[in-house]
Amino acid sequence: MGIYQIAESGFSRLVLPNAQLETLATGCRWLEGPIWFADAQMLLFSDIPNNRVMRWVEGGVSVFREPADFANGHARDLQGRLISCSHQARCITRTEQNGSIAVLATRYQGKRLNSPNDVIVKRDGTIWFTDPHYGINTDYEGGRQTPELPAYVYRLNPISGELSVVADQFAGPNGLVFSPDEHRLYVCESGAQFDEIPVQHIRVFDVGESGRTLHGGAVFHKVEPGFADGITCDEEENIWSSAGDGVHCIGRDGTLRGKILTGGVVANLTFGGRHRSRLFICAGSTLYAIYTNTRGVQTA
Repeated sequence: MGIYQIAESGFSRLVLPNAQLETLATGCRWLEGPIWFADAQMLLFSDIPNNRVMRWVEGGVSVFREPADFANGHARDLQGRLISCSHQARCITRTEQNGSIAVLATRYQGKRLNSPNDVIVKRDGTIWFTDPHYGINTDYEGGRQTPELPAYVYRLNPISGELSVVADQFAGPNGLVFSPDEHRLYVCESGAQFDEIPVQHIRVFDVGESGRTLHGGAVFHKVEPGFADGITCDEEENIWSSAGDGVHCIGRDGTLRGKILTGGVVANLTFGGRHRSRLFICAGSTLYAIYTNTRGVQTA
């Protein structure tokens, strides 16, 4: 099927044989953190080494914010405000309706966060994010700084400011996404940045009855070639993961269903567009998109 690689027959109904892999933007350095704004019909995404956040709308690309504190992942809160991960400032921020920027979290138990990487907002309004060392290991994505904390996954209550560790057994937590019912949390584990052999796991946790804790953390799937950097989820709880050769679609049971081959490394992705059925793909210096026959999970 051209750009598609079928691993399991059910994958064919999730994609469209006549859909094209469209190039929406080029000329960037390393794209990450795509987030769809349905009310504005726009996609925001980070061009991390160029220290800017870009805006795509049908017909063109422009700069949304520059400088951007080397922002990586983004989400929207329940009020539609932009939540961002900053490598350089080592914090989680919120862009208010008037355009001002509020710092929501920068320290845990008196120590500075490392380089918040990816972020999601739960339906109760809490903010969940990963905090590996990647963004402060080199000068390319924010500038070398000294880590003060292990690499954790956090839960932030934006009202009280309470910041708690929900998962701590990680060398390098990366992308994360909730299942449609928010009973499970999927987290990419890509290891330490300079390891010769990266960790290629996506792990899955059960969310406790209180909605505040995690249990388990078993390996859900091993992504290869490459590793899982960013992930997103559709309404059937298929996990769509970045990989070294494109996008991998993984069923709820952890088996590979199929691939969208981009010809290179993909860093992150998200559903958006009409009916949340268009998959936006950050692949190195290029932003792609392709229409699918499934819909992404409804988010804030």
